[in-house]
Amino acid sequence: MTFDDYADHDATGLAALVASGQVTPGELLETAIAATDAASDFNFVAQPLYDRARRMAETPFTGPFAGVPFVVKDLHMNIAGTRSGEGSRLFDGYVADYDSTLFTRFERAGFNTFAKTTTPEFGLTVTTESRAYGLTRNPWHRDRSAGGSSGGAAAAVAARVVPVAHASDGGGSIRCPASVCGLFGLKPSRGRVPCGPKATEGWFGLTANHVVSRSVRDSAAVLDHIHGDEAGSRYSAPTPARPFLSEVGRDPGKLRIALMLTPMTGVPVDPQVIAATRTAARLLESLGHHVEEAAPMLDAAALNAAMTATIGASTAHDVATRLAALGRTDAGDDIESVPQMWVHIGNRTTAVELARANATFQTAAIALADFMADYDVILSPVFAQPVIGLGIIDLSPVDIAAWTAAITGYSPFTALANQTGVPAMSLPLGMDTDGLPIGVMVTARYGDEGVLFRLAAQVETAAPWAARRPTARQE
Repeated sequence: MTFDDYADHDATGLAALVASGQVTPGELLETAIAATDAASDFNFVAQPLYDRARRMAETPFTGPFAGVPFVVKDLHMNIAGTRSGEGSRLFDGYVADYDSTLFTRFERAGFNTFAKTTTPEFGLTVTTESRAYGLTRNPWHRDRSAGGSSGGAAAAVAARVVPVAHASDGGGSIRCPASVCGLFGLKPSRGRVPCGPKATEGWFGLTANHVVSRSVRDSAAVLDHIHGDEAGSRYSAPTPARPFLSEVGRDPGKLRIALMLTPMTGVPVDPQVIAATRTAARLLESLGHHVEEAAPMLDAAALNAAMTATIGASTAHDVATRLAALGRTDAGDDIESVPQMWVHIGNRTTAVELARANATFQTAAIALADFMADYDVILSPVFAQPVIGLGIIDLSPVDIAAWTAAITGYSPFTALANQTGVPAMSLPLGMDTDGLPIGVMVTARYGDEGVLFRLAAQVETAAPWAARRPTARQE
């Protein structure tokens, strides 16, 4: 199989080739490995698992994606007998002794995992740069960020190494890399996808797992096979009305769409981003939907404080757990300066502050639900600025205050879906004046991934993006 033949297919298409006997899982795997090696300068591999995947390719596969090459993010994704690095030098030498529940579900769906992808340390920024892995580069432009924290996953899909890749999202980390790499990325509802077996939520419920993909149908089909309850979970998302894949191609009807162009924080939004979002709004109107400018009234300062307390406490706990396992009391230089800041914040966070954060998130979820009684979805930007360069919001800045200003000005839209637990997606519709992708975000009511898949499939048909390929370049 040539790379061009391989790259023309999404995961559903590759699985069909395997099922019909036109290609073997081993042939697909070797094509993917060769493509990975050819694209090595994008630096999206945290750990190759080639030998493991080759052994798997010699065994029978079952599931809808039988034999399709796959990569998983190296963050809270354990594979027994392999290193789990968390994007951090602090986890050097850590080898998992169990499989994550989600990884087991990916395998049951038939995927053949041959690598773990890069992530910033502990997933704490929306670019993928770390002292542990180096710089992950955007296949559309080698000097720009691939997004984060699932930037390695998005770079692998954008480079056509795999058609779909595992990603996770605690504040935008599926939608952000999808936006800047020209991909489709959907964050599911809270409780939709498992985090187990040794935990049932991440960051007190802020995080969600799914994939980034080139096609809408792949995203829907994967979610069909990974969602569902897990042992010990305190909550689960509502049972879908029908399989998510069956939503693809189903008429979404005439939707009431709120167009939100100003983030809660009020930071400025670049005119190119505004233009891309307005163009998406006009497209949706042309498809028969009603669009009007509107936004929920929420307390941005309270939500930011709640996010700070929650991420700080979670990071401090994770680092303390790892240090205890190492018999140490101080991470020293084994974690970068921004994670160190989060650890200090977490160690100072009180129980009352965590309770206040939880109450703030609940208040916001109720307010958003009340707002969305009048709207089916919200249309907004993903990022407030076109894709940023490398070295600006990495986790080892010289000036923490400048870093904070840069990241809050760059990504003010996405965290609301995590804070409230609702599903949201990035659609690869816009391009900036440099020819680089600008994603637009659509947010739905809690538990209603179905409307997102129906709308996304309609948009994908009306303004197809599958043929767009990056031609990486440097300034």
